[in-house]
Amino acid sequence: MNKEEKKIKDLGIDVPVWIEQDITVGQVEAITQGGCESGAYMAAVRYFDAMQTLAEHGDEILDFIDGTTGDFDAFSFEHCSWNEMNCKIVSHAVELWAIGVDEKLKEGE
Repeated sequence: MNKEEKKIKDLGIDVPVWIEQDITVGQVEAITQGGCESGAYMAAVRYFDAMQTLAEHGDEILDFIDGTTGDFDAFSFEHCSWNEMNCKIVSHAVELWAIGVDEKLKEGE
């Protein structure tokens, strides 16, 4: 198994319950390079998946964003549907988490 296929959990890094537990190093790198919308993490950009994730873990996700950056001004919901809003919030949280994980992985190299 090459480095990109290794699961983040197998490296001893916590994966929040609102992120797919089998996320890999390669996915994290792709998220940090192109964001979720690039196709790197489809669960954040599919309307139904994002809605379900927020329904189940919305408070945890908002707490994570608040604890990481505290920046909710980054969101522009003008002319945004409910589904698009869900995707923006989940994508933002996943991208913030991925950036932190990517930094940890680079420190360990």
